[in-house]
Formats: sequence, C-alpha cells, structure tokens
Amino acid sequence: QVQVVESGGGLVQPGGSLRLSCTASGFTFDDYGIGWFRQVPGKEREALSCVSSSSRDSRTYYDDSVKGRFSTSRDSAKNTVYLLMDSLKSEDTAVYYCAATPLHCTLVRDLFQYWGRGTQVTVSS
Repeated sequence: QVQVVESGGGLVQPGGSLRLSCTASGFTFDDYGIGWFRQVPGKEREALSCVSSSSRDSRTYYDDSVKGRFSTSRDSAKNTVYLLMDSLKSEDTAVYYCAATPLHCTLVRDLFQYWGRGTQVTVSS
C-alpha cells in the first residue's frame, strides 16, 4: 500500500525555524522525485521545492519565493525527505504537502502521482 506522510508541522514564532519530514512507503522511493507544496484557503496550491531521485544525484530545485530560506534534502536510508524552513514569516502559514513524481523532478503540481494529507504550519506570535 502506497503511503506518503508529512510530519513536523505546528506553531512557530516569526523568525523561527521548523523542519518538516516526508516519509514514504509502498513504492520505490529512490526512483521518485519528492516535492513540497503549500496551500492556504482560497488560493492555489503552491510549489515550493523538489529533490530529485537518488539516481539523479538528489538535485534540488526551488521556487524563487523560498530560495535562501527553505532547503530540502533526502535520506534514502530512512525513506524520508526533509524541508527545513528558516526565517519564517506569517505569510508562510499554510498546509504543507509532500508529493512524489515518477519523473526525476518537477515543480508542476499535476505531474505528481502520490500525495500526503498535509501538515499545518502556523507562524504567529
């Protein structure tokens, strides 16, 4: 059974940091690119990052809106991908989703095959 599960969300103060985890099972994790997205009510789901399959040297890609603040990495031994978020702002408040694509990597939402249910991140004082 395919599972994609996000964890690590919660409440953090502005300027703080948070690390999200995405753990997957039921498919060949190392052959999929793993992306991070976020969505707030009334807005389209926004692509944030992608880390490519390990066969592609785990290359990373970022939307310009989060370059320099967010970073993503892969731990193949744990079937886990991380999103480290620094210098968080109130506008980062959203539900964050992890997703898997059989392509090496992409920031195109419709090309991701498997999705987690999301984890809430709230940035507030």
